[in-house]
Amino acid sequence: MMKHILSVTVSNQPAVLARISGLFSRRNFNILSLNVGETEKPEFSRMTIVVEGDDHTLEQVKKQLYKLIDVIKVTELNQANMVERDMALIKVNCNKNMRTQLIQVVNVFRGKIVDLSPETVTVEVTGDESKINALIELLKDFGIKEVVRTGIVALDRELPSTTKVKN
Repeated sequence: MMKHILSVTVSNQPAVLARISGLFSRRNFNILSLNVGETEKPEFSRMTIVVEGDDHTLEQVKKQLYKLIDVIKVTELNQANMVERDMALIKVNCNKNMRTQLIQVVNVFRGKIVDLSPETVTVEVTGDESKINALIELLKDFGIKEVVRTGIVALDRELPSTTKVKN
């Protein structure tokens, strides 16, 4: 099964998220990741929805989304031509003797230490899914207490214009 990333522009209204997640639930479509936030225009929100399925499933998802009144636009993002980010906060067991080693690992991934306590360190890392997964794997050696992830947010890359401008 392939992973598909959909960018869905919706009206910024109460209960839109509930209607869309209900649609997925009723049709037995699984959402791997879902992010929602206001766009540059406050009357709209953009949802980044990651679903898994074949082309037929994807077509059904799109058709069902377009049936909802608050859905303005549905775009499948081309994974080869998009900017994608995920963010994670990872709370790790770490006493004072292990901090230097932990900080070195976090620095390799361009992460940040965002909280310290006598026995734990909380790390923030942003990047693509594989980068975050790799850091989590390495931090397992320290003992992970908690992980929270945002899921994917993504935008199409701006393609160079092929239209010539008149002088």
